[in-house]
Amino acid sequence: MQSVTLSLYRFGSVPARAWALFQMGPARFALRAIRDIGTVKLCGSGVGEGFTPVPDTSVYAILATWPDHDSARRAMFGTRVFRRYAEMADETLTIFLTPTSARGRWDGAQPFTPQDAASDGPVAALTRATVKLRSAGRFWRQEPEISRAIGQDPNVLFKIGIGELPLVRQATFSIWPDTRSMAAFARADGPHARAIRAVREGHLFKEDLYARFRVDALEGTWAGETPDLTRAPQTVTDQMKVAAE
Repeated sequence: MQSVTLSLYRFGSVPARAWALFQMGPARFALRAIRDIGTVKLCGSGVGEGFTPVPDTSVYAILATWPDHDSARRAMFGTRVFRRYAEMADETLTIFLTPTSARGRWDGAQPFTPQDAASDGPVAALTRATVKLRSAGRFWRQEPEISRAIGQDPNVLFKIGIGELPLVRQATFSIWPDTRSMAAFARADGPHARAIRAVREGHLFKEDLYARFRVDALEGTWAGETPDLTRAPQTVTDQMKVAAE
C-alpha cells in the first residue's frame, strides 16, 4: 500500500537557513537516489495559511511517496540526506499518509495511488497548482480570501503552505478531524468558495492537483508540540455559540 510522507523542517540560525537554501539544488539528487523512493518534491514554504507569495526562509519540506510506511521510516533513519536535514533543523515533523483520492497532475504525472483506506479519523488535503505566469497577478488577488478562510475555520487541525517556486508553483496542505468537516469547508458558500470559482472560471492554472489522505501517524513536533489530532470537529451550533461569546 503506497505511503506518502510530508516532512517539515524548521531552521533557526542564519547558517542553518543558508544551508537549507543551498540544499534546494544538490539535495534533490540525493533524495532521488534513495532506494524505494518514488516521487519526491523538495519545497520551500510561505508565510500564511496556504498559498502565499511571501517565502518563509526558516521552513522547508520534503514530500515523498514510498511502497509502504516501513520503507519510509527506514529511509528517514538510515539515509544521510534525511539524517542531515534532521540534524541541521531545530524542529522536525513528519506526517505519514495513505492516499484515498487524487485528481490532476503534478509535473505532468499523477504521483499518488489512491487506496481503499477510508477512515473515521483525521484526514488531510493537498492542493497543488502551477499558476500561469501571465495570470499570476489575477490569481494572487484572489488568494488572500482562500488562505484567510482556511486559517479561520475552527475545524482545521494543521495547515501549511509549501512550494517549489515562489509565485507560480504552490501547494497548500491541511489536516481535518474527519471527512465531513473537510467537505463542509469545501462546500461552504463563502469568500473561499467564491475565490475558488473565480480561479477556475478564469483558467489561471497551467496544471493542478487535488488529493486526499488518511492521516496514519505523526512523528516529531511543530511550534513546540505535536499537532492535536484528537480534537472533535465543531458543529454549526458550536460555531454559532463561539461567535456569540
